[in-house]
Amino acid sequence: MAQSNNSIKKILTVAFALCIVCSVIVSTAAVALRAKQQFNQELDRKTNILEVANLYEPGMDVNETFESAIIPRVVDMRSGEYTDEFDPSTYDGFEARRDPAASRTLSGERDPAGLTRVENYATVYLVGDDPDDPEQIILPIRGQGLWGLMRGFLAVEGDGNTIVGITYYEHAETPGLGAEVNNPRWQAQWEGKEIFGDDDSLSPAIHLTKGGASGENEVDALSGATLTSNGVTNMLQFWLSPEGFGDYLARFRSEVDPGETQSADVELEAEGA
Repeated sequence: MAQSNNSIKKILTVAFALCIVCSVIVSTAAVALRAKQQFNQELDRKTNILEVANLYEPGMDVNETFESAIIPRVVDMRSGEYTDEFDPSTYDGFEARRDPAASRTLSGERDPAGLTRVENYATVYLVGDDPDDPEQIILPIRGQGLWGLMRGFLAVEGDGNTIVGITYYEHAETPGLGAEVNNPRWQAQWEGKEIFGDDDSLSPAIHLTKGGASGENEVDALSGATLTSNGVTNMLQFWLSPEGFGDYLARFRSEVDPGETQSADVELEAEGA
């Protein structure tokens, strides 16, 4: 006797076959589009780097401009020196943080940005022809905001102290509040601000403040977004300190004695022991 078209067995068979077909289609599409997705991610990264350096113009060939204007180099954050151990065009410090052999653990006061682990080597992007005397230095930065990790870039003049701009390309902050980190009017405040104070200290002085910024090391906090503002300050306090790019930036700051950075490294290692 023939089974009814409404039988449970036939319904389950059709549903199962449909699931298999859909899975194959989705998997095929994912594989086929992977290269395109990676290309778009790379293009977006380069666009953000050019934008924070004030080099981006609508309609430009991003890849061509990036290749001609930007020099990527990998920096050992523990010494502040360049390394040729990695290819800067392919090295991914964000992924390297997952490898215990290529990263270090952070905790307590040493981790104001809430990172837990940080890579030992990071890629910086230099504007100009000479890596030892760049016009601008573009640093990758990240840290915890209100709802999750915020990732962006900070552009600094070749003096290792004066800020050119800041941008965030990944965050989950609240629209209209913390998400104002991407508001051009807020970002415009950063130009000309100074990272370090007048005391030649290796500790960064730049921070967000409520009620109107008046000093060379102050930027207006985001209205109604205290935790996001604190997150921005905290990530800059980390990445611009000797734990991050502090020793590297000291290379370009004529008022800093290189011996000071070495002493700071020793102190940090002692604290972490």
